[in-house]
Amino acid sequence: MSVDTSKHVLIVEDDDEIGALIKRHLQDNDIQSTVVQTGEDMDRILDTSHVDLVILDLMLPGEDGISICRRLRSAGPIPIIIVSAKGDDFDRVIGLEVGADDYLPKPFNPRELIARVRAMLRRMELGAGVFKPVQNNLEFEGWKIDARRRVLKNPDGAIVALTPGEFDLLQVLCERHGRVLSREQLIDLTQGKVGVLNGRNIDILVSRVRAKLEAAGAEYAFIRTVRSGGYEFVARTVASA
Repeated sequence: MSVDTSKHVLIVEDDDEIGALIKRHLQDNDIQSTVVQTGEDMDRILDTSHVDLVILDLMLPGEDGISICRRLRSAGPIPIIIVSAKGDDFDRVIGLEVGADDYLPKPFNPRELIARVRAMLRRMELGAGVFKPVQNNLEFEGWKIDARRRVLKNPDGAIVALTPGEFDLLQVLCERHGRVLSREQLIDLTQGKVGVLNGRNIDILVSRVRAKLEAAGAEYAFIRTVRSGGYEFVARTVASA
């Protein structure tokens, strides 16, 4: 079978059987992958190869997955999917809060893992996600969203570091400012109907975006929670050059 070498997934997993299982399923779906067992080995691959997505276990020898996830996120917007036996809500929330884009507990359905990987790769390839990307940049109260470069700048011109999921969520809300969007609508608009996100994950993403906007100088909460409804972007958004 021919494997598409244009996409490269890095699997950080210390269990030989699980690492081989994930690699085999990716290869069966024409996705190139490399398996490493530690954060140190991961760093060597990242230093020498292009990587489109990281599948990351939490319980690793040496540096743990949470620390690795935090490091990866601070370095850039590479998509991260945590696959871990630590599947309770606390660990899921921690993983998402430190920057993971998705979380899949073990044991997992291989079809679900492949669906999530494909959805994440598709989002990166299309730029703004599976929804139709905006044709213009967006601006609200001096903040600017560069749709092509996928960059958010505050009124002082400083870049606000957002994960791919955070950027997609903010972009969707800005495009539809003044409208209340349910969690289900936000899932569909940012990920498509493949089940990559759930309502709880949407809440976490909203909290992360709010925190980053506040830390970057937002004078009030641009995203309003609507009880039993969802979320609304309350700042007026306009297309900009």
